[in-house]
Amino acid sequence: MALTTIFLIGSILTLWISPITAQSPPSPLLSPSPSPAPAPAPHFVNLTDLLSLTGPFHTFLNLLLQTDVIQTFQNQANNTEQGITIFVPSDSAFADIQKPSLSNLTKDQLKSLVLYHAFPKYYSLSDFQNLSSKNPVSTFAGGQYLLNVTDTSGLIQVGSDWSNPKISSSVYSTYPVAVYEVNSVLLPKAIVTTAPVLTPAPAPAPVLSPISGLAPIGEKGRGEAPKSSESTNNDSSSHGIAVSRLSYFLAVAIGALLLML
Repeated sequence: MALTTIFLIGSILTLWISPITAQSPPSPLLSPSPSPAPAPAPHFVNLTDLLSLTGPFHTFLNLLLQTDVIQTFQNQANNTEQGITIFVPSDSAFADIQKPSLSNLTKDQLKSLVLYHAFPKYYSLSDFQNLSSKNPVSTFAGGQYLLNVTDTSGLIQVGSDWSNPKISSSVYSTYPVAVYEVNSVLLPKAIVTTAPVLTPAPAPAPVLSPISGLAPIGEKGRGEAPKSSESTNNDSSSHGIAVSRLSYFLAVAIGALLLML
């Protein structure tokens, strides 16, 4: 009896302990989550080719190459996250400035002038509305070379000390490069100390009224045709004949009176 009791107690303990000591099955292996795809690199924009094919911007491009600023702009465009915004005057805008406003500038001054035409950050056209509240805006030239941006119902102007050009067209605007055409050269007082002399715009051609075959309207609203020389001569001849006849009758009358005396 005692052995039976011990056996039953041992069986019960064995059944009670075995679930505790049993090991839980290993958790299933989870497949590794895919890593996010890297962001695409910004599209490379060759600024020399861009300005050569658009425009004409030959004068501004020559200044970029002459001062080596093209390398600064190219590096900012393709090797930074900020990007770049460039204001490019057309060739006609440079032609409007009479010499010697720019011809006497040193190479360092020309370099600062070109750097003055760019922001070291990409701005789309829609960004200028908010940018106008942050005036003045620093340019690539730094220091005292600042610009004021205004956006009035979509008319965007970039104000410098001596000029306030408007953005006339968007040449290229895809991050990280924005190139906008302006209708005059940005001129700071730090470089151009006196107001530049601009070529006056040509006077508009006079508007010629069409030649009409009708005579001017008279007081009664009827046109009077001009008298020809032939009609004038006929009137003179008729007048002469009338005078001759009157003289003849007067002579006859005087003769008759004399005979009666």
